[in-house]
Amino acid sequence: MPQIDHVQPQGASRSIWRAIWDFPLVAMIVALGLLAGVIVGVGKLLSGMPAVASPAVAMLVQTITAVGLVFFVTKFMIARLGERKHDDLPLAPALGDLGRGVALGFGLMALVVGIAAVLGAYRITGWGSNEDAVRILLQAGLFAAFVEEVIFRGVLFRWIEEMLGSWAALAITSALFGIAHLGNANATVFSSVAIALEAGILLGACYMLTRSLWLVIGVHMGWNVTQGYLFAVPVSGHPVRGLVESELSGPELLSGGAFGLEASVIALCVASLAGLWLLRKAIAQGQLRRPMWVKPGR
Repeated sequence: MPQIDHVQPQGASRSIWRAIWDFPLVAMIVALGLLAGVIVGVGKLLSGMPAVASPAVAMLVQTITAVGLVFFVTKFMIARLGERKHDDLPLAPALGDLGRGVALGFGLMALVVGIAAVLGAYRITGWGSNEDAVRILLQAGLFAAFVEEVIFRGVLFRWIEEMLGSWAALAITSALFGIAHLGNANATVFSSVAIALEAGILLGACYMLTRSLWLVIGVHMGWNVTQGYLFAVPVSGHPVRGLVESELSGPELLSGGAFGLEASVIALCVASLAGLWLLRKAIAQGQLRRPMWVKPGR
């Protein structure tokens, strides 16, 4: 009797490869690879260009180029990855959510600074300058807020949540966000734990609530610019010159030490409570997602 080869139909083969391509882990790795390629490519391209402009103009060109390319890749490539196609940068709510986010970030950091001042951990010692204004607005504000949120919430949170559910995504991305800041200037283990809790919960909850990145980017930007430019507080460990000259003093639990107020129990409590409140709103609106192995209705 002749041997019969069991040949898989071409359509079935394509469906298997499509299932692999659409699997959340694969989609996440591809998205991270695309973003890494963009960031490294822009860095090499701009570093090889002749210095024909002032440092401020060069920084503006670098920031706008990097953010623009990350926006393009996120909206027109990453949005098409995975089984559940999703645009994290919809244009309709962009200005409104971005503005609300900046206002929330400003309000939370202003509250942190106000409490620190009342407790004697922060005080203004004189007028500052605009020397670091461009660096704070572009690097700590626009670039850090946009690119970090695309990576941590737009890619990592999105597909970890699709695989493992919302609680796991919130825990894992918060931990990774804290670890990512461990290499910052003046960082400590406590500062990274504080960043993981206060920023991880707050920003993750903002993403869950809106299912887009605009509110998250706004909060991140407003928080950084307010502490650095308005109150001259170190931004995630990096000393800056702001509109005023300021001084942090007293116990590090209140002042955050050299890392800044983000490593204080004040910021930890204020931001974490705000994050838990937003998380509660997201859950109330049905935004809590279960792991992929849990069947709907269970």
